[in-house]
Order: sequence, then C-alpha cells, then structure tokens
Amino acid sequence: MSPAVASRTRGRASPRARRATPPVLVRQLRDGIEESVHRGDVVQVDAAGAIIRLLGDADRVVTLRSCVKPFGAAAVLEAGGAEAFDLEPAELAIMASSHSGEDVHVRTLQALFRRAGVSQTLLATGVVGMPLDALTAARLARDGETPGPIRHMCSGQHAVFLLLSKLRGWEPDGYWRDDHPAQAAYRAVVARAFGTSPDRLRTAIDGCGVPTYAFPLREVARAYAFLAEPAAVPARDPRASLAPALARVRDAMLAHPEMVAGTRDRLDTSVMKAAPGRIVSKGGMEALRGLAILGGRSGSRSAGPSGMAVKIEDGDGYDRGTWAASVEALRQAGALDAAALRALARYHRPVSLDPHGRVGAEAIPSFELAPIGELVP
Repeated sequence: MSPAVASRTRGRASPRARRATPPVLVRQLRDGIEESVHRGDVVQVDAAGAIIRLLGDADRVVTLRSCVKPFGAAAVLEAGGAEAFDLEPAELAIMASSHSGEDVHVRTLQALFRRAGVSQTLLATGVVGMPLDALTAARLARDGETPGPIRHMCSGQHAVFLLLSKLRGWEPDGYWRDDHPAQAAYRAVVARAFGTSPDRLRTAIDGCGVPTYAFPLREVARAYAFLAEPAAVPARDPRASLAPALARVRDAMLAHPEMVAGTRDRLDTSVMKAAPGRIVSKGGMEALRGLAILGGRSGSRSAGPSGMAVKIEDGDGYDRGTWAASVEALRQAGALDAAALRALARYHRPVSLDPHGRVGAEAIPSFELAPIGELVP
C-alpha cells in the first residue's frame, strides 16, 4: 500500500464530533434585509508560525485543493527542470495556477510541452466545467469547439507531473495515480514545505483526480508565510533546503499574476495586480485561500513576512463570501493601501444586479480581525 493510500485510510476516522460554530464573516444584504450569511475562519501567522491575528478556529482541518500548487511547482525546479527545459517565469507561474483556460494559458502550456517533448494528450484532468473563463467558453461553443484538458484549470499542475516523468524517465501513463513516482516526488516536496514527512500526510482525492492534502488552517497560513519569504527560515529548519526553489516560484507568480488565475474576474490575479510585489494569493475549491504577505517590500505596511489562510464554511458557491472576506482580512492586516482597496472594490463588497443594472444586493464584510495581543482573555 502506498503512503498516500495508507494516509487516506487513516484519514477516514470520524471528524471531530463537535466544532464551535464559526463566526460570521460576510452578510448578504438586500435593501438592508439580511438574506444570508457566510461563516468562516481566518488566521494569520508570522514567519515562525506564531499567530498574529485569529478569528474562528486555527486548528480547523481543511483540504488544500489548489492552494497546494505553489509548493508542488517547486518539485520541477528541485529536479533540474529549469535547466533541462529552459523554463520561463510565466511557465513556472502557470504550474502553480488554477488558470481560466484562456488562449494565453493554452499557448503558454503548449510552448512548454513542445520544448520538453511532452504530448498534451497525456493530460488526465478531464474537462468538466472548463474553461473557467466565460467568454472563452462562449467562443468555443459558438465555434463548435470542444475544450480539451489543456483548458482545465489544473493542467498547469498536471504539467508538473509530466515534466517530472520526462526528467526521470518514468512512464507518464497513470501519472495521476497515488503510487506513481511523480506523485511521490510531488508529495515529498509538499511534506517538506509543511515541515512534515510524506508518511504523515493526510490525503484525499482532488477534483482533477490527483491527491490533495489536509492540514489545520494555522499550518496552511504557516506554509504561506514560508512562501512569502523562504529565506526567512533558519538554516536548521528542514524546510530551508526548499527555499531557493520556492522563492523562484513566488517571484514567477508575482511577475505573472495573469497566469495564476486569469485576465477577467479572478480574485487572485486582481489582488496581485493591485498590490504588486507585496502579496501572493492562491485560492482553492470550497472557499479556501492562502495569502503570502511579503514584508519589507516597497509599499508594504507589514512589519515582516506573514501568511494568512481564509476559509468560508459553506464552500461559497457564489464566490462573494471568499472575495469579500479575503480582501477585508488583507485590509485589516494592513497589507492593502487605499489605492489597492479602490482597485479591489468590486471584490470587497460584491454586488448582485437586477436585469436593469440596478444593485439588488450586496455582500458586506462583517468581522474584526484583531491582533492576538489586543484580545482580552
């Protein structure tokens, strides 16, 4: 039995019988009438993992889903992929992405595959619900074109497994299986980024068919603090050896935010463009978001690097809850200036319009993310 399968089996133990009701983070108001609320948890930690701000449960266990991708992308660099395939920063960014399936994403991946001598027909992501970009999907439908797996939001992540297989001479078929060596290599890097060992990882199956990993929110925030400033990790820390590769992934994401998500209606891209060089944002399904807040950079009001994890309890099928909560949490943490907030206004308080363009409802952030030191016991 592979370590991933064994850990998944262990992970089937019954969940905590009781969990405190999470606090309300966002209220959906229609002409002053509260229609619904989005509850959730927010935690911010410093580079050492100490909690700076907390609202809700820092120990809530969540599946990383796409929030794992920046860490997994480092596996290609550690394996020598940058030199072997002459990787460009935009290509690194798309390997850490949940892209929208726009033409710019497809062209970037196709160029990478051609240069590496890898066939895109090996991609095993599926195509359900893709591409994410509505305009691209409408154009494909108009032209009678069926979207292929390369337009799947996880095709960049799957490129990591295919490139690892190419580098190591592994059979690429079945790269998505738990026991494939590409999965073992990816798993080992994820374990190091989170300061643990592969055999201790708790796993599940992600929506695109590959393993995903579960951690408490505070550990997600700690990993994103590591992403914010990999060099801040002491040399004696087991994560330190991963720092050079992870710094390259971070810088690629900062330089090419449109590759991380998309050019239209994607919060991760918009946050990084509104606060250039200051924040790395990466969302995952079921309304989890990891935020790496860089310290000491121009325009940043953060005293030092930190990481933040935001989780919406209900999965937030409308996006409004995670949008509003993420921007508000960054605001309260001092990571966004006035100009950035103006640029992110439509995410900060998302509105619902009626057929005539009138505002019918608005999602309002409704929480206080006070520093731990200011909380009264």
